[in-house]
Amino acid sequence: MALCHKGSTLGRLSNPERAILFLSSIGIFDSGVGGLAIAQQVRQLLPQYDIHYVADSGFMPYGDKSPEQVISRCSRITSYLCEHGASAIVLACNTATMAAIDTLRAQFTLPIVGVEPGVKPALSLSKTKVVGVLATPNTVASPRFIQLCQRQGEASGRIIFQPCPELAGTIEQLQLSGKKVEQLLHSYAQPLIDQGADVLVMGCTHYAFIAPVLRKLYGPHIGVLTTEQAVALQLQRCLPSQAINPASKVGETRFATSACPDYFHHQLRCLWPQNVSTEVVSLPF
Repeated sequence: MALCHKGSTLGRLSNPERAILFLSSIGIFDSGVGGLAIAQQVRQLLPQYDIHYVADSGFMPYGDKSPEQVISRCSRITSYLCEHGASAIVLACNTATMAAIDTLRAQFTLPIVGVEPGVKPALSLSKTKVVGVLATPNTVASPRFIQLCQRQGEASGRIIFQPCPELAGTIEQLQLSGKKVEQLLHSYAQPLIDQGADVLVMGCTHYAFIAPVLRKLYGPHIGVLTTEQAVALQLQRCLPSQAINPASKVGETRFATSACPDYFHHQLRCLWPQNVSTEVVSLPF
């Protein structure tokens, strides 16, 4: 059993043993490559930490799975990362955060950071006080997600939503620019803009990779917000300040996938240029 399961041996460890755990890796996972945008921010902000990234592309998309399926998958991956030394977990997926984060925090003792839409900062930037949220269909349909957005935007403006059923899969296929992406983005974003939205929030971590296309498509009059930097900062706040010596070497990065390792390595060459030669491991489940 993983050390970070509740009811495990973690609570009985001595201080030196706990220090060893705190010096281990940060586990980050997503339904595919979207969480790599967050992993890049974590690498920049916390360079001394090892990172262990899991792309659950064999089970993608989470956006059309039941909450029970997503919870089961997230629990399994979190256990895997714990067994491989993770001392903190980033649930780098909006859909998974909405479905599973409460369950994971009840099951595991280590810090678990999720992804929430940046509605509050978006409203502070909006001149019309109308903010549009682009997300997967399951995320948009999640009562928790809607309540969270409405709570953040309460008395500050209006939040409107747009499901984007094809977008994450298109990004997973590395179609990050060109006419198809522009047409998809226009079909999803324009109805929000027609309702007065002047700031668009990316409600899926995959969307960070096509945010530059959206900015180019609509120019400076429409703001586009992603959340990867905010997630990395929240992770930093959750980590023990004494865990890593600032003078230590740059941490290593490991990758695993539930899909084809060769294709994931191809994705990494496009999306993780600083580590193109890294090994990709197949998940055992």
